Amino acid sequence: MLREIKTKLGFDLIELGHGIRLSLMPGIQKMFDAGEVRFSSLHNFCPLPVEVMMASPDCYKFSAVSSEERERALKQTFQTIDFAARLNAPFIVLHLGEVNMRSITDRLIELAKTGRYLSRKYVKLKIGAVQKREKIAPPYLERVKDCLRRIIDYATSKNVKIALESRRGYEEIPTERELPALLDEMHCAELGYWHDFGHSQIKENLGFIDHAEWLRVIGPRAFGSHVQDCVWPAKDHEAPFTGAVNFEKLVPLLPTNCLFVWEMSPNKTAAAIRQSVQTWKERFGE
Repeated sequence: MLREIKTKLGFDLIELGHGIRLSLMPGIQKMFDAGEVRFSSLHNFCPLPVEVMMASPDCYKFSAVSSEERERALKQTFQTIDFAARLNAPFIVLHLGEVNMRSITDRLIELAKTGRYLSRKYVKLKIGAVQKREKIAPPYLERVKDCLRRIIDYATSKNVKIALESRRGYEEIPTERELPALLDEMHCAELGYWHDFGHSQIKENLGFIDHAEWLRVIGPRAFGSHVQDCVWPAKDHEAPFTGAVNFEKLVPLLPTNCLFVWEMSPNKTAAAIRQSVQTWKERFGE
């Protein structure tokens, strides 16, 4: 896996995703120790919890009402941080959980796909979901903050930084309205933002944010990003420059030292990925 990413696709740095099984870690560690590979980041939870059968970054939530679930999420996150320290990966990419409400994102996507984008039903559903989420979110956010403080303390002791990823779903934590305030409250240099181009494009397509305006606000606090394109309204994980994401407009809004990690759908061919990397280099340099 690592050799294919490095030799066939030409990436010098690799992010280990949330689908990496524990049984793969000794081989990964061996390649790292031999100096054959370097890592940009690990995506929580990495490795995958042994009791979880498929990639699932939200299998345990810091927002959960159950204290047992929150403790399990913390334990698995500490393990991810330990692996990041051993692999000299500077960043952990984190999902924080969600507010327990009826999913609105997928319903809006289906309406958009069937030609009812911004219809009366669409707008009514969206406004109702915003009102509901704003009303019930505070206790979920407080549980997230309590967990995040412990995560930051542990990560700092291991010289690892925590990056909060922009989310695809409106139900998820944090929203774009919540994230700047959350970073301000934590007030920690080891905590920052991880921009997902596909997720934010979906949010723009559904009418929740203006992608560029959001990056103007949050961009300076970004440690890194997941690079993927999005075909309207919500087909993400596409190769860059094959969808609707305006990279030429958005990339300059991120810091010059921001990491750009390709996060592709498994059905993307090596040729398509290599072409996207070549185009990226032509437009933005190395």
